[in-house]
Amino acid sequence: MLVKIVTLFLIGMAAVALIGRFRFPRIGRRSARVAPPTICGHCGRYILGKAECSCRKGRG
Repeated sequence: MLVKIVTLFLIGMAAVALIGRFRFPRIGRRSARVAPPTICGHCGRYILGKAECSCRKGRG
């Protein structure tokens, strides 16, 4: 009985995987390129957003 349940579960998972593959194909889809993070040239910290680094403002 346990083997039958496990087999049905695996068949169900394979069916879900095939449906997902046909619904959302990855063939020909290019991965989105992410720009490298902006790093402050003075202190080396990451700059978040478009504001300047806090070391340039005299805070640190």
